[in-house]
Amino acid sequence: MGNSKNTLLVVLAFFSIYFIWGSTYLLNKIAVTELPPFMLAAVRFIIAGMLIFLICKLLKIPIRITKKQFFNTVIAGFLFLTFGNGVVVWALKYVDTGLAALEISAQPLVVLLLMLIFQDKKIRAMSMIGVLFGIAGIYLLVSQKQILSEENTIIGMIMIFLCMISWGYGSLFVGKADLPKNYFVNTGYQMFTGGILLTVFSLLFQETWSSPTQWSGKVQLAMLLLILFGSIVAFTSFNYLLRMVSPEKVATSTYVNPIIALLLGWYFLNEVITTQSIVAAMLLLTGVYFINTKKKIAIFSRFSNQKEDSTKKP
Repeated sequence: MGNSKNTLLVVLAFFSIYFIWGSTYLLNKIAVTELPPFMLAAVRFIIAGMLIFLICKLLKIPIRITKKQFFNTVIAGFLFLTFGNGVVVWALKYVDTGLAALEISAQPLVVLLLMLIFQDKKIRAMSMIGVLFGIAGIYLLVSQKQILSEENTIIGMIMIFLCMISWGYGSLFVGKADLPKNYFVNTGYQMFTGGILLTVFSLLFQETWSSPTQWSGKVQLAMLLLILFGSIVAFTSFNYLLRMVSPEKVATSTYVNPIIALLLGWYFLNEVITTQSIVAAMLLLTGVYFINTKKKIAIFSRFSNQKEDSTKKP
């Protein structure tokens, strides 16, 4: 019974990070047209964190954690939310939602390389092919004329890449760190502390804060959806999955996120989907498939079998 319950939770959590996170590009883009990016992200995560603590109190879930766990949630909150998400929101002022999501679809490639650097993990032949596909896809994506002609777009895409490194390292950190055992409590602390750090960023950049009553109806709705679903539901699912499955599997959300983001951006914001973007998407997603697949190519499998046979004593 326990296993079937865990399986259902894992499936629902994957659905959450696949589809809900795919829609957050559109919601952030709508909100950032009116609101300063760091203020937007700060308000979103502080409110989400406070709501999580309130829900914990109502459900009588203890939120007391150790100093070490608190320190680790601050680090995770910074890597995922303050830098990893806040700077992406800033970049969305200059980058189309579909392009941003497509670039972020290379996340498994970044996770793989970080695992190689920090965990000395060997890269399989299939994964190496995936890396090559991913690099080709990124090159096609960023070499488009409309991107190269826009200086701010290039800066935005460079910053998104730095966010991917931050998010990727955060995924490895969370998999090993001493964090609150309850996924909901863990999310609450990361949201709240990440939001506080975003407030500091916002003040340093001298952003102008405004009351929700001054926002347009569509921005109010976008923020509500970002807080309830994009933050509380999806991020709790993300933290849950990082403890239940490997970081590479969690990174497979990048299969679906860019497709959802591209379609929503095209439908609601009239963003142009170029042929080059479609080819880049196919290369990137093929690369992600190769990185995550457990299958072996026949030629490599045959080679490894021959190697094993040669080492056996006659």
